[in-house]
Amino acid sequence: MKQKTRWWKLIGEILLIAAVCLTGMWQNTKKTMESISDVAKKEEKRIAITFDDGPDGTYTPQLLDGLKERGVKVSFFVIGKEAEEHPELILRMYKEGHLIGNHTYHHVELTRVDMETEKEEIKKTNEVIEGITGEKVTYIRPPYGELREETLKDVELIPVKWDIDPLDWCTKSTGEIVRKVVTRAEENGIILLHDCYGTSVEAGLQIIDALQKEGYQFVTVDELIMD
Repeated sequence: MKQKTRWWKLIGEILLIAAVCLTGMWQNTKKTMESISDVAKKEEKRIAITFDDGPDGTYTPQLLDGLKERGVKVSFFVIGKEAEEHPELILRMYKEGHLIGNHTYHHVELTRVDMETEKEEIKKTNEVIEGITGEKVTYIRPPYGELREETLKDVELIPVKWDIDPLDWCTKSTGEIVRKVVTRAEENGIILLHDCYGTSVEAGLQIIDALQKEGYQFVTVDELIMD
């Protein structure tokens, strides 16, 4: 009888140890699953940052250096005249995986010129960009955000507007630009900045750093529009 009691006690202890081990394994598995879920959620929190009016011979290279260092891709809406003057920067944007869109040849307000001029401003810029990259331009950001619907059908481009405009062109305060953007950032938002101002370039890189810490993943505008 004593022998049987000892056996049952031993079996009980073994079962207890097994239960503790299984509980620990489940807790670890649960933690792992939660961690994977957290990572997935962070990956889904996407945002795009865009730069207009370049390329600028001084500030665009600084921006490209900072983006390369961070492994971030952005969207550039370039002025045709500036692209023609700085083809090496357009080529660098293209080779480093950034999206390049049309911002007209002279940065004109398209609805204030005649339709023929409007189309020429767009088509000439496409020709400049495509002549450098060898790839068809797909996206346009019209200066001031407007163009004629008839023209849009003719040029076959997808218009891209924005959600957050800190008016970076009218301030010399990097901190002010960063604050306006970071406090208004939302998932799937599109940020508007300009790469022809030193303060805007500096602010752009600080914005990227700040929002990445908040779990945002930076993507090009096509990834937001086409999904």
